[in-house]
Amino acid sequence: MTNDSTTLLLGGRIYTPSSPDATAMAVSGGTVVWVGQDEPARALHPGAEILDLGGAFVAPAFVDTHVHAGATGLHFDGLDLTTVRSAAGLLAAVRDALVPGRILLAHGWDESTWTDPRLPSRAELDDVAGGTPVYLSRVDVHSALVSTPLTALVPGIDAVPGWSADGPLTHNAHHRVRAATRTAVTRDQRRAAHRTFLATAAARGIVSVHECGGPDIGGAEDFTGLLALANEPGLPEVVGYWGEPDVEKARALGARGAAGDLFVDGALGSRTAALTSPYTDDPTTSGTLHADAATIGDHIAACTEAGLQAGFHVIGDAAAAEVLEGFRLAEKQVGQRALAARHHRLEHLEMVTADQARALAGWGVIASVQPLFDQAWGGTAGMYAERLGTDRAPALNPFATLAAEGVVLAFGSDTPVTALDPWATVRAAIHHRTPEARLSARAAFTAHTRAGHRAAGINDGLTGTLVPGAPAHYAIWDATDLVVATADSRVQRWSTDPRSGVPPLPRLDPDSPLPRCLRTVRGGTVLYDEFTPAT
Repeated sequence: MTNDSTTLLLGGRIYTPSSPDATAMAVSGGTVVWVGQDEPARALHPGAEILDLGGAFVAPAFVDTHVHAGATGLHFDGLDLTTVRSAAGLLAAVRDALVPGRILLAHGWDESTWTDPRLPSRAELDDVAGGTPVYLSRVDVHSALVSTPLTALVPGIDAVPGWSADGPLTHNAHHRVRAATRTAVTRDQRRAAHRTFLATAAARGIVSVHECGGPDIGGAEDFTGLLALANEPGLPEVVGYWGEPDVEKARALGARGAAGDLFVDGALGSRTAALTSPYTDDPTTSGTLHADAATIGDHIAACTEAGLQAGFHVIGDAAAAEVLEGFRLAEKQVGQRALAARHHRLEHLEMVTADQARALAGWGVIASVQPLFDQAWGGTAGMYAERLGTDRAPALNPFATLAAEGVVLAFGSDTPVTALDPWATVRAAIHHRTPEARLSARAAFTAHTRAGHRAAGINDGLTGTLVPGAPAHYAIWDATDLVVATADSRVQRWSTDPRSGVPPLPRLDPDSPLPRCLRTVRGGTVLYDEFTPAT
């Protein structure tokens, strides 16, 4: 399929609220030109190429609003530590993966899931690594276990905040050592990692990703290399955000905004997210605040005046409070209307109250959130409860509250922190571990499709939907089970109100198999294809 011909997709189910019983869609010139029933579609487009869906499900393609493409691509091609469950297992994995003369980069350990949370010492890591520089990032990528030969590449690192002589490195020490690892990655390796990532995204029904780069993430070369690669035909769109206060540098790098992972604080797992009261499992710390309200407000105002999106990485409640005060200060400089028109972003926003959400909505803020965080770490016995206690943990990731107060939610993965798996993300939002925070299936699906385009500044009312005039961004799925049975065995569509006429989505029960992508199309051009038309 190309974007310069007319194609009729027939015999499946088309997800479009404007025509809930649609079984046909016509695409011409990269645009949806018809959605409805089969027979009128044939009559209106007699010369079109016919694509028999054979019962497959067609829906708007996904947008992932928070990714780290280079790190994820390297993770796909490298040592995976997400299945490790002990210090001994981690050391054994490192020993087996060593290649003489080559730095070892690995990602994904999470001691909160281990049978024994004791981390290996640096001496133990040095013992298995020998003279090899080793960098092992925690699942949240806000701390890392490193070997002594790697720290030796950063003179004076033992005087940098976040240094530990034996444990994981955090804060600036982690940023410094991660920068040192980048020098060991060649341009060809980086380009291959980007291609691996983009191909994987397309194979999972994703047509657009928002890269959250920055000087402490992958560096400028990684960022611009990815943006350049994404200009090639047949690859998902890449919207870039550069996490540095320098507005003009962000513009020069081709970023949509000086936003993304511009850190106000760190992560809960590494105990670096900024809290208003200490961590339950370590009362000696309340995390770290990297920016104050005045700095935040000045940056928001500068981006607003420059016509760019501002945005911040914000997780802890102290960080959220500082950001709220920053927006109040920015409003005094540029006015409420100017702020709201720019649709600035906040990444993660895990600890926020209803009053704070209401204020953010008034400033037009979009929340780029990650439902798989709750699936991985929520609940009464998860990492959140360990770090914060069972009184604070249930309030994290309050999606329903944010939506009810008018904040636009846009879903992302923060990959490689959590999986690049859109349907699993939608399911996690529907089945949030805190029932009061759950979204309807329709709201969750919209947050991962149409809202993703809106988060990048596209607010035309069409993009991310399947209606005539919309760009043909869609995916075909093997998902024949489109309804769920209620407790009394009646069949009901996924909808907040059965009278709304909203079409059904695939089954998204916790134990149900997730849909399998058969084809991904962006602007009428196929990005991924294993679809076999029915005969």
